[in-house]
Amino acid sequence: MIRLESVQLGYDGRLVLRDLNVEIVPREIFGLVGPNGSGKTTLLRAISGRLPPQQGAIYLDFRHLSDLSSQELARELAALEQEISCSFDFTVREVVELGRLPHRERWQRLSAQDREIVTRALARTHTLEFADRGIHSLSSGERQRVWLALALAQEPKVLLLDEPTAHLDLNYQIEIMELVRSLAKEQNLTVLVSLHDLNLALHYTDRVALLSEGRVVALGEPERVLTEELIEQVFRTRVRIVDGTGERYIVPLGSRQGVLS
Repeated sequence: MIRLESVQLGYDGRLVLRDLNVEIVPREIFGLVGPNGSGKTTLLRAISGRLPPQQGAIYLDFRHLSDLSSQELARELAALEQEISCSFDFTVREVVELGRLPHRERWQRLSAQDREIVTRALARTHTLEFADRGIHSLSSGERQRVWLALALAQEPKVLLLDEPTAHLDLNYQIEIMELVRSLAKEQNLTVLVSLHDLNLALHYTDRVALLSEGRVVALGEPERVLTEELIEQVFRTRVRIVDGTGERYIVPLGSRQGVLS
């Protein structure tokens, strides 16, 4: 479980998010949505331990985040940033093996168990077939699955994903979100994911927090949060929510100012 109590976050004296009181329960997919600059990445960085709160406290399974060492935190939580680069052309397997670092002493070689865990992570993310290829030879969608395999190799309880579908074609967006949903269920993972695509948030999250102007405007089941009224208020864009074959979809109509039609 992740709990934020009266948390304020910011950089260099600039306040980005305030009055955060959020509880994320085990084994749920919790979505973060909001306009650019609303604080989604900032919140993920704070929960990953990279950004100390200016005020308030963050707890992971009832332990104060600041009481956990970096190695302890890496054993509990895996975080994937929006932009991930790899300077060297490691093989896919070598990249995923890095996920075992939190579970080994410095310079300790991979054990047979480590290698088995890495192979399982590759297989579960459908990347085993190109495990011996260089990471630079892969497409964006393939690399995203490799990053997920790397995170799984850490054997975390919590998975933080910052825009995992950014810059991906539609088929890869669906593939990644389907994979995340199945991993959350099968691996008993708690997933916190930021998304730009409101339809992905509507279909793949259990609960969602809508951020705007430094605050959580609404929090709850996506059907209750992603309403036509709230989306227009926060994104300044008119939408219509339609039902099709038992599924709800958000259809943009244009900006509130009428610039788009």
